[in-house]
Amino acid sequence: MSANGSPNLSIRATDFWVGLFVLAGFCALLFLALKAGNLASFSLEKGYQVNAKFDNIGGLKPRAPVKSAGVVVGRVAEIRFDDKTYQAVAVLQLEPEYKFPKDTSAKILTSGLLGEQYIGLEPGGDAASLANGDRIVSTQSAVVLENLISQFLFSKAAEGGVGEGNKK
Repeated sequence: MSANGSPNLSIRATDFWVGLFVLAGFCALLFLALKAGNLASFSLEKGYQVNAKFDNIGGLKPRAPVKSAGVVVGRVAEIRFDDKTYQAVAVLQLEPEYKFPKDTSAKILTSGLLGEQYIGLEPGGDAASLANGDRIVSTQSAVVLENLISQFLFSKAAEGGVGEGNKK
């Protein structure tokens, strides 16, 4: 308190600015947490769900983006295993404003060499559109880097090119 009995204004101003700084830091941490969890973009509109079966989903995770022409058109809602066909079933939650033909194909792609995986949709030419509960028939599984390297090494070993040098 000051000499006249009123609270010190400089202490109150400092408390205000410290509180504002802490609040800004909390908001920044919340934003980063939402971005890391792929929850930063959410919609109140449900859209429609379609299923796609893949032999190998690689590192695809729920909430991964679904893109077409580089634009996010939905998210992976769920991934489960079909014990009858021994395939992974990805349930895609597509935004209601994006309509895709029934003969659309789906691929599991990777952003960059080692980036996050997402599902890419390539529209077909069918006049009828996908509806809630439909299945995308034409799919391409994830390319697993370890499998490519092992195939390359095994093919070189079969040729006799690994470990033998250039003997002639």
